[in-house]
Amino acid sequence: MSTLVVLGTQWGDEGKGKVVHYIANQADYIVRFQGGNNAGHTLIYKDKPFVLHLIPSGILFPKKYCLIANGVVVDPIALKDEIAMLDDNGIAVKDRLFVSQQAHIILPYHKFIDSILEEGNVKIGTTKRGIGPCYCDKVKRIGIRLIDYLEKDVFEDLLEENLKEKNSILKNNGVNVKTLKKGILKDRNKLLKFITPFVADTSLMIENAIRNNKNILFESAQGSLLDLDFGTYPFVTSSNPIAGGVCSGVGIGPTKIASVLGVVKAYVTRVGEGPFASELFDKMGEFLREKGGEYGATTGRPRRCGWFDAVVVRHSVRVSDIKRLVLTKLDCMEDIERIKICVAYKYKGKIYKEFPVSRTVQKYAKPVYEEFPGFKGKVKGVTDFKKLPINAQKYVKRLECLVGAPIDLVSLGRKREETIEVNGSVKWF
Repeated sequence: MSTLVVLGTQWGDEGKGKVVHYIANQADYIVRFQGGNNAGHTLIYKDKPFVLHLIPSGILFPKKYCLIANGVVVDPIALKDEIAMLDDNGIAVKDRLFVSQQAHIILPYHKFIDSILEEGNVKIGTTKRGIGPCYCDKVKRIGIRLIDYLEKDVFEDLLEENLKEKNSILKNNGVNVKTLKKGILKDRNKLLKFITPFVADTSLMIENAIRNNKNILFESAQGSLLDLDFGTYPFVTSSNPIAGGVCSGVGIGPTKIASVLGVVKAYVTRVGEGPFASELFDKMGEFLREKGGEYGATTGRPRRCGWFDAVVVRHSVRVSDIKRLVLTKLDCMEDIERIKICVAYKYKGKIYKEFPVSRTVQKYAKPVYEEFPGFKGKVKGVTDFKKLPINAQKYVKRLECLVGAPIDLVSLGRKREETIEVNGSVKWF
């Protein structure tokens, strides 16, 4: 059995897209198991940047099968636009991309409700793409799946039921429900022929692939600290981007996950609201934002930046049983005179070495730092770990020690070749 889960260990934006792209040449199937088009994976292929929101990063490799599984919520219009972008750039997806017939679909009313809620009293910092409201419908058992979307009578009945249920909130916020319904039906008529060839029983496809000993890479969106259960609730996403989310998000048993690889940034960023103990509000925070190009791939929002938080990553390593790590953006730490690592939190005199559940502690805890000398000289372009500046090597080794997992790969840029395999050639499957 050859399966590998790749997930983020912080609040997302760790560089998962580049990592998946790097490993995908060893995989036969690349599978997205949760989230929606609120995610954004930026990668470089043939010296050209690509931003993918729904489609797995492995699609850029020919002869690879890419699956969007049932745990993902799919905006049919966004999916069509993304496929068109790839086609325009000479990346053919026909007979290589498949979408679960059980995936729930995002419709325009989900986006309206997302915006209405986000502009209300409780701000989460969502992308307003309708992801949360779509997952809400799924849990409330009134959601519309892709298979329902394809069946005209079923879809029209479910649409009517949903619009009745949401009538008050939509009308009270100036949405003409009759016009909205006409638009949705018109969109469906346009999209039906296009989307039908991509719909498949992806759970069965993956099961058959496992039986045939194919290499399967499961790709998460967001990061572990945005997990609905184990993240900084309520400032989280609406799904489970941890390793456990693969089972329900794909339709396989837990014994079929062979290995979990975590992706971690050399510092920390966060988009949206929520606690962030090591956040920097000074020139160093601005330096990391500009050096790292820390602006959201989906929204363009500036990311909040801070020092590496070992408490956060240690938590992620534990809840997903991560055995190996990839460290990204070490090059963005060049020429910093003194580097800090958050090794614990302190609140009302108590030291927390494990990530606290309490909202109060998460919000008001202060970071406990270790301080290290920075490293000067060019890191970017180095391909041998032992040729990195000695202080850079020490920084990486200290992170390994603090989080409890080895760093097998160090990324020094978006391009595939800007990568160091720390202990020589790595076999991922």
